[in-house]
Amino acid sequence: MDLKHTPPTPVWPAVLLLGEGPLWHAQSKRFFFVDIHGCAVHAWTPSSNLRQSWKMPERVGWLIPRKDGDGFMAGFQSGIVRLWLEPSVRWEPVAQPHAGQPSVRLNDAKADAHGRIWAGSMDNDDPGRRKGQLARLNADGSCEVVEQDIYIANGPAIAADASWMLHTDSFLNTVYRYRMDAQGKITEKTIWRVFTDAEGTPDGMTLDAAGNVWIAFWGGACIRCFTPEGECLQTIAMPATQITSISFGGDDLKTMLVTSARVGLSDAVLAEYPLSGSVFTLQTDATGVLPLAFG
Repeated sequence: MDLKHTPPTPVWPAVLLLGEGPLWHAQSKRFFFVDIHGCAVHAWTPSSNLRQSWKMPERVGWLIPRKDGDGFMAGFQSGIVRLWLEPSVRWEPVAQPHAGQPSVRLNDAKADAHGRIWAGSMDNDDPGRRKGQLARLNADGSCEVVEQDIYIANGPAIAADASWMLHTDSFLNTVYRYRMDAQGKITEKTIWRVFTDAEGTPDGMTLDAAGNVWIAFWGGACIRCFTPEGECLQTIAMPATQITSISFGGDDLKTMLVTSARVGLSDAVLAEYPLSGSVFTLQTDATGVLPLAFG
């Protein structure tokens, strides 16, 4: 398979320490994304090139839309909150899946077809400590930790019918597959694919309308497309080395937004990849799916 695509084009300056969490918000026709270490939420409107930014009180890993359209759910370092950005920033705490662990932060999350949020975490101070976990926030607001002893929880990708989920431990370069039931129980954990250091570290991911899996590769300077079974279909080179996540958007869901990071890069690497920390777009033949909402 060789999907046609335009060259990656930077649409946001190379200033993001740890760009993450790209999200197409169809209601406002904006792409949202975060800078985790920059403690900020950003939005870019493709039709007008309008750029907006909101400072957050602490690290923020992701936004997920709400079914009622009233603000977002967000993953702060300390826990899950309900977040409003406009007309001014305000938030309400909802759940603290890692209460009493100040070095642990929420890292990546997705909603499923039942309106639940699956949120992973990691030790921000030492990613080599196995303090991450996977939590499920149910539509009624109750929260349950469903897996522990994860290093760097990353990139949930959930089937449209919520029958299976892919979830990554980036520290282990491993993507796992789980079976899911309607009550939110995960079973039958298997290794979906293990990547080599030369390939890069699997980070954020998303599914397209055909069910293919798109993964961003930290240290791999690329994104890759896989079949649901894990066969690599295509690699798209990116002009930044630390590629963090991907989302589809635009009216036809064929615009891909790709985030990157510049944190931790040496002067030599930044000289080779000066666009590190940018956000990129490219047009593809692939069609995405709208992000699911909480509630």
